[in-house]
Amino acid sequence: MNGTAQNDTVENPDTDTAADAAAQLRTSTAVRARSRQLLERARDGRSPWFTVHDDALGAAADIVVETTRDRYPDGAIPFHSRWRHFEAGGVDRLGSLRKALPPADSPDHTRGLIDVVLVSVLLDAGAGPEWSYREEATGQVLTRSEGLGVASWAAFTAGLFSDDASQPLRVDASGLRAVTVESLGSAFQVSPTNPLTGLEGRVELLRRLGDVLADDPTVFGPDGRPGALFDHLTTDGRRTVTAAEILGAVLTHLGPIWPSDNRIGAIPLGDCWPHRAVTGPGLTAGWIPFHKLSQWLTYSLLEPFLWAGVEVTGIDDLTGLPEYRNGGLVLDTGVLSLRDRDWADVEWEVGDQIVVEWRALTVALLDEIADLVRDRLGTDATEMPLACVLEGGTWAAGRVLAARLRNGLPPLSIRSTGTVF
Repeated sequence: MNGTAQNDTVENPDTDTAADAAAQLRTSTAVRARSRQLLERARDGRSPWFTVHDDALGAAADIVVETTRDRYPDGAIPFHSRWRHFEAGGVDRLGSLRKALPPADSPDHTRGLIDVVLVSVLLDAGAGPEWSYREEATGQVLTRSEGLGVASWAAFTAGLFSDDASQPLRVDASGLRAVTVESLGSAFQVSPTNPLTGLEGRVELLRRLGDVLADDPTVFGPDGRPGALFDHLTTDGRRTVTAAEILGAVLTHLGPIWPSDNRIGAIPLGDCWPHRAVTGPGLTAGWIPFHKLSQWLTYSLLEPFLWAGVEVTGIDDLTGLPEYRNGGLVLDTGVLSLRDRDWADVEWEVGDQIVVEWRALTVALLDEIADLVRDRLGTDATEMPLACVLEGGTWAAGRVLAARLRNGLPPLSIRSTGTVF
């Protein structure tokens, strides 16, 4: 059943050509176009894993519309981002943090907001069904994404990621390099009876982030602050940036943090996977990128830029996020069906062909579902960009269905490394 390619590395290509290929794969354009390839193939009946049922798209859109109206009855739908998880339980954590940071008109205010959301996004891979977090200040017990969000928020405010005790409300390279399995596990209340999936992978990711920040002082400054991405993208007083520029900066400057073995030559590709049916020019042939956490981070960086008075354009250039809630939506509504139902009982690896294809089909189908949702709500992409459809939305509807059908578990079981799902 395992469809993983045997060799995930293109051997000894010319360095310049490898760099060009990697650059082509580090775009949301490539994510969308290559996902579309696999959807068209599946519609032609050529997928060995899935069958597409277009007559179920309307039902998928209907549950998204119903969920959106329940969650946002006034129609004021924010962007899908990590900031929504920080609002868990109706607590204004952001308001408290903003009062504690330097004044709002200070660049260090925005840097602090980017610091916390960037680290929190990197810690947002699936927690597993047994883990929970009890917030000391409120007594709330939170699980899954909300629990991870609030736990990472508390760790940040406690100074876990800062090397300067006098400035706890920041993230810096030295602070990240000092994180251990024990310190992060303690912050996230991990114990034998409260296990967190992929704890070691999360720690490795944070430590790699520290190395990358320290190695690139021209972008991240002498202390290696993630928040310095704001300065990098708004040099010379720029007051407008594109979503593609933010994603490009994330992929270019943070790309080396991803521990995936997928690479072209010596260049790591991150959340980009081999699939034998994907076509493309040169060394990009056979590769399909997703950059799920990088795009999730980009969605989550939109608000700090906007709060700082910087206009962000081209938001719909980003794609839907290929993770198990959105992917669960298309399986649980019958838009996709497995060719062999027994595959739902297999534990798959993230690089297996069935998982790669599921993620690709999810990306492409989310665009189609978004159009149907907008039609039903009488709006358009200008008023309701994909970021709002996701929030309204597809992710929440996928969660509702998973809770109803499998006690919250996804329709396919995937072994989590703590760095992809």
